[in-house]
Amino acid sequence: MIRVENLTKYYGDFCAVDHIDFTINKGEILGLLGPNGAGKTTTMRMLTGYFQPTSGNIRMKDYSIIDDSLKIKKLMGYLPESAPLYHNMLVFDYLDYVARIREIPRDRKISRIRHLAGLCGLNSIMHKTIGELSKGLRQRVGLAHAMMNDPEILILDEPTSGLDPNQIVEIRKIIQHIGQEKTVILSTHILSEAEATCDRIVIINKGEIVADGSTQTIKQSMGKDRTLYLSLLNAQIESVESHLKSIGGVVAIERLDPEEDGLLSLKIICDSGIDPREDVYKSIKTTDWVVMRFHQEAKTLESIFRELTEDN
Repeated sequence: MIRVENLTKYYGDFCAVDHIDFTINKGEILGLLGPNGAGKTTTMRMLTGYFQPTSGNIRMKDYSIIDDSLKIKKLMGYLPESAPLYHNMLVFDYLDYVARIREIPRDRKISRIRHLAGLCGLNSIMHKTIGELSKGLRQRVGLAHAMMNDPEILILDEPTSGLDPNQIVEIRKIIQHIGQEKTVILSTHILSEAEATCDRIVIINKGEIVADGSTQTIKQSMGKDRTLYLSLLNAQIESVESHLKSIGGVVAIERLDPEEDGLLSLKIICDSGIDPREDVYKSIKTTDWVVMRFHQEAKTLESIFRELTEDN
């Protein structure tokens, strides 16, 4: 559906996007993640045709963003982070205005507005002015705007930014429903939101793609080590190290700051291919140490994101 080929963007001597390649399949919800200044917004703006690339290309269907920019724009709907709405207009009047701009035929216009009002949960506010709506409701109006021409591709820039938890859940449900029929590309800083909403994630750092795949795939590829946390009473670090370092799979043992007097807290780095928890527990049972805490830390998308973008 969409092919990004060797895409590059320079601002003077500064390379904002550095020869990136990826594809987006039809019906896929793709999350584009990255810290501030990583090239995420520039990539989004090139995808929408707002910026021309310095080199490389973006192809949608049989069209090129360089040669067929207008045709590509007709395939997509775009919701920027701050939806450009006319706050003094009624919701219905605004959507009617958008429909006329989009040249929706008169015999289809009302049915299209009704469909989008139902999809985006606007039926109860069609008579209200946009300026009196909450930010969450304004985002819904902006989403209806982006969907007016029934686009094949929907691009959403920070669609849940500034919303409360209930509004985030509502927008997420709408996006997931839309994603059943359309290709959706969204950027977000809320990693849990990307994990809950997206089929696939692309992480950009310093203009380059540093991870690409489903959240599960990324976690597996980045989870080279497993980490155990252990807190013991009546134990000395030297004695614990001599007991545990000989266990297969234990790579390193680090002492953590004490939580309270007499408590030894440790971080145990283990080989991802071996689960040594049973052997660790059996070794401890042979001593008079008291286990106060013993658990394995799972890699989260947030911790992986930090590892990949820590220089920022």
